[in-house]
Amino acid sequence: MAATVRTEFGTEALVETQPIASFYRHGWHSWSPSGWVDPDATVSPIPDEGRRLGHDDPLHAFDTTVSGSGVGLAAHDDGSVTLLGSLDAGARVAPEGSGLIGTAESPVDWLIASGGESDVWRAYTDLLRDRYERRGGRPVRVWCSWYSFYEDVTEEAMHRVLADLDDLPFEVVQVDDGWERAIGDWQPNAKFPSGMAAMAEEIRSRGFTPGLWLAPLIAQSTSDLAAERPELLLRTEDGSPVVAGINWGSPYYALDPTSDATLAFLREVITTARGWGYDYLKLDFLYAAAFPGAYTNPMPREQAYRLACEAIREAAGDDCYLLACGAPIIASLGIFDGIRIGPDVAQVWEMPELTAIGDESGEGARNALATSTDRLWLREVIDVDPDVVYFRGDTELDERTLAALRDLASICEFVGVSDPPEVLTTSQRADLAQLLEAASEVSQIDRYRWAIDGRPVDFGWVRTVPSPFDGSAR
Repeated sequence: MAATVRTEFGTEALVETQPIASFYRHGWHSWSPSGWVDPDATVSPIPDEGRRLGHDDPLHAFDTTVSGSGVGLAAHDDGSVTLLGSLDAGARVAPEGSGLIGTAESPVDWLIASGGESDVWRAYTDLLRDRYERRGGRPVRVWCSWYSFYEDVTEEAMHRVLADLDDLPFEVVQVDDGWERAIGDWQPNAKFPSGMAAMAEEIRSRGFTPGLWLAPLIAQSTSDLAAERPELLLRTEDGSPVVAGINWGSPYYALDPTSDATLAFLREVITTARGWGYDYLKLDFLYAAAFPGAYTNPMPREQAYRLACEAIREAAGDDCYLLACGAPIIASLGIFDGIRIGPDVAQVWEMPELTAIGDESGEGARNALATSTDRLWLREVIDVDPDVVYFRGDTELDERTLAALRDLASICEFVGVSDPPEVLTTSQRADLAQLLEAASEVSQIDRYRWAIDGRPVDFGWVRTVPSPFDGSAR
């Protein structure tokens, strides 16, 4: 059924609909859970503070009712769908009775669309494309060090990898977390004695684009930056640094995205990485720049985030591929070439300790597949990264899950691989090369069903696999 659309402007929008059978809640940032839920479900906040901080929008961390970031949809018993979505950053949408209510920190343009599900999504993405420059737009093929070495990546290990990638048609080879002195101290540590420029030169000499991981909007509490440049840190009203999460063995702080000093620091970090020779930058934990705090220059949170990201893009230049991760979705459009749309896949279906506390933003193939397949509408406005596929034989994932990850990569046209090449068998290397070389014809049939070169693919089963925790309402 064709969509009917109208627009409004303001800090609030209210749409009366038919009774709501299910609600599409959209997660705030890359890992935040997204999908169709019971509109009347009760949400239990995540009890672990470190996990809760990185789960979703901190202003809604203790909500007990469902809502979503930027856009929400109501599905009705007659098969029709109503969409309420903001074309600007900083909005929230929730079901309310038999309607949808949208709220924003500052006035935004709202779209109200009703009709068939695919039609209302198309109406929304068409307007988003009109609003934001579409970057990216071509297939991405990247080898990343993370799931091979994690933080133990070394210069020597990267040389071994590069010597064994020659027959595989990757475009990018990316050094992930572990090369830096500390989070916030963006210089190479002792594991990269030749420096990061030499590493980039080696990658390029092998015929690949050099890629580098950074998290420029946070600083580990134990970093030199936190101690020596306290003016860069975002503060609470009482003057304490804003803690944006706990990782790497300690809390990490958000930088103040509105401070001139922070913006200068960001430009310096990015200019340095570009000067080393990295043309592909994966920027992680970006959501910290939209945490609430006492900004130097007060403004809505996601506008502050965009201010910092625009400084990054300016320093990087238009010819640098910027991949956002842990990033507020709507607020990233028009700045980044690509964006992660789900949690880390890891090498397991789920992690029981995270499932037990209801953390659907945590690592695991279940969470990654569920969130990513409910965000494929974003393909129309930005490159979408579903995280890695696996060909190695030492994961705990079954064949159905491995096949689903590969099919998802084909649909996204973003193939990330992190297998140590030396562990792949001849047949595994051949299968990997085939996926990297594929230029598949992809079409969507309905919500979870797709066709890849005419072959049917159904992701609906991902949400039906039994789990000790019923996370349907998160």
